[in-house]
Amino acid sequence: MHDLLLGQVLYFTGDPLIEGPAAARHIRRGAVALADGRITAVGEAEALRAAHPQARVHDYGAGLISAGFIDAHVHYPQTAIIASWGKRLIDWLNHYTFPEEMRFADPAHANEIAARYFDLAIAHGTTSMCSYCTIHPESVDAFFTEAQARGMRALAGKTCMDRDTAPEGLRDTAQAAYDQSKALIGRWHGVDRLGYVLTPRFAPTSTPAQLSALGALWAEQPDCLMQTHLSEQVDEIAWVKSLYPQARDYLDIYETHGLMGERAVFGHAIHLEPRERARILETGAALAHCPTSNTFIGSGLFDMAGLVAAGAVVGLATDTGGGSSFSMLRTMAAAYEIAQLNHHPLHPAALWWLATGASARALRIEDKVGNLAPGMEADLVVIDLASTPAIAQRAARAEDIWEAIFPTIMMGDDRAVTSVWIGGRKAR
Repeated sequence: MHDLLLGQVLYFTGDPLIEGPAAARHIRRGAVALADGRITAVGEAEALRAAHPQARVHDYGAGLISAGFIDAHVHYPQTAIIASWGKRLIDWLNHYTFPEEMRFADPAHANEIAARYFDLAIAHGTTSMCSYCTIHPESVDAFFTEAQARGMRALAGKTCMDRDTAPEGLRDTAQAAYDQSKALIGRWHGVDRLGYVLTPRFAPTSTPAQLSALGALWAEQPDCLMQTHLSEQVDEIAWVKSLYPQARDYLDIYETHGLMGERAVFGHAIHLEPRERARILETGAALAHCPTSNTFIGSGLFDMAGLVAAGAVVGLATDTGGGSSFSMLRTMAAAYEIAQLNHHPLHPAALWWLATGASARALRIEDKVGNLAPGMEADLVVIDLASTPAIAQRAARAEDIWEAIFPTIMMGDDRAVTSVWIGGRKAR
């Protein structure tokens, strides 16, 4: 039995960051057919209704049907401390993040926050994400158990920290990082729609021994992703250099310990040196742009235009809870604002792509999710382009689809999310 979703349909035949809005396709009265957890057809509503006369029809009227949003960098354990006031990165970690993450030694707390996080993510139209957990294996189990129960394509890993720059009670060891990560890979990687990600938090909280141990494990498990942070704030970079004085630059620390490659995902990457940019481009490593976090914590302005023009792989991310919103719509708006400050405005097609197909590419799951096409997994979101009076009055004057979508990008939130489909089943 097919499900047939009717509405406006938006999908992509290329990369609008490079090709412009011509890479997008909009069907004003379109349809998406789903069966057995996958998309079977995308096209005009009349034609697909004729082709599937027995299908269950879900008519969303003028609602915009799109691939579900994909969050390329999130810290689900920070759900409860989102929007905490007044700190820059290092103080923010010490004052808010580390005390909260200590609580995840309790499996009941980990389970509670995991369920809350997924409720919030789905309510905002996010259907896949790549999350840091905590040093506790229980935090990974909680995340994957919840994602598995909801049938989601989700990625995550145990956050590893063994240096005394992390507090007592929130440190493991180089051996524990290796052993526990390996055990978690065996338990979760490739199960249903789940993927494990090797996760050293960042260079300042790991010893060289731990980074080497994780580099060795990644060499043994090359189909896993590896995620960490890179060049988020200027004072962070100075701290890194004081801890690793022999390193050529921040990225060199990861390179030296086997933590660099095409399946690496580096969060932030704002203050890159020329050599670092060149190596990222050479290896094809991905960057996760976290605009609400970058403004909230005062990190700086990501060079989207320069990096994309050079060929960088870039995804979009909330960075919950350093980021100030669970919404990928709000995250698109922040990306637009940062690009404006850099004098390179992003077209709405590029913004939507960043939150869907580009993030899927950054996480190496673009063959599965992030776009609407036959054979893709059926993760979709339906967006109301007139969800509030302010948005509706602006959208009513739109002369094309992009003028209709852009007010929702700039002012939309969870009220704009009409429906969410995950693995071909309605989740909201």
